[in-house]
Amino acid sequence: MERPVSHTAGILYPGYSAEDDYPTLERLLGGGLRLPLVHTLMREDAHRVDALLDVGSADVLADGARELLAHDVESVVWACTSGSFVFGWDGAREQVDTLAAVTGLPTSSTSFAFVHAARHLGLRRLAVAATYPADVADRFREFLTVAGFEVLGLASRGIVTAAEVGTLPREQVLEFAAAHDVAGADAVLMPDTALHSVAWLDELEQRVGKPVLTANQVSAWEGLRLTGHDDRHEGLGTLFRRGFAPDEVTTGTAQRERGVG
Repeated sequence: MERPVSHTAGILYPGYSAEDDYPTLERLLGGGLRLPLVHTLMREDAHRVDALLDVGSADVLADGARELLAHDVESVVWACTSGSFVFGWDGAREQVDTLAAVTGLPTSSTSFAFVHAARHLGLRRLAVAATYPADVADRFREFLTVAGFEVLGLASRGIVTAAEVGTLPREQVLEFAAAHDVAGADAVLMPDTALHSVAWLDELEQRVGKPVLTANQVSAWEGLRLTGHDDRHEGLGTLFRRGFAPDEVTTGTAQRERGVG
């Protein structure tokens, strides 16, 4: 007998690289949870500021969102960290507001998902292992700083294309996280949704010895949180074992963020 669908969180994903993380998440989560995914237009695959501003532009996201609504989703997440934080805090908030106006649904992005997940876990000091070029990685540090976190370490792998990031194998991902942990950091963040990670979340935390937050992990968590899902799950790292953030951590959509400094 087919299991009933309990919650459906929609994912907007740019191009093709690690989108298969989401079917993996569905399988590991079980319980009838769905994460339907729509690919948004990527005119140029480049972790470069001008290209990322285009990837996250309002018209591109609106087209994807309208297609995603056909899947009867209860929430929407723009699953592109660099294509959201590159706009800055206020720009990323405006991006989500605009997308929410199209969908009429609770809506967020991976950049805000990192913030909400880190707050939910009580993290304050962070290490970042980013696959991006240095200038793009630094914009993620700025975003986290505005949100009130202290970034103790920032590593850049310098990879320009999402397609190349998506080819990094398990052992390289594990070693990249471990090599760029920093003494005193509460967790390691890996911010690229082009990076495969969800099949190795518990291994990542075992290798590093502390919580590890990855982009596709927090995107799915954020989307399910916005549907009202509140179960705990094993096998997907500390974040899913701890369950979902209460309203006092963040409510509804990222558009309700206020005055974080």
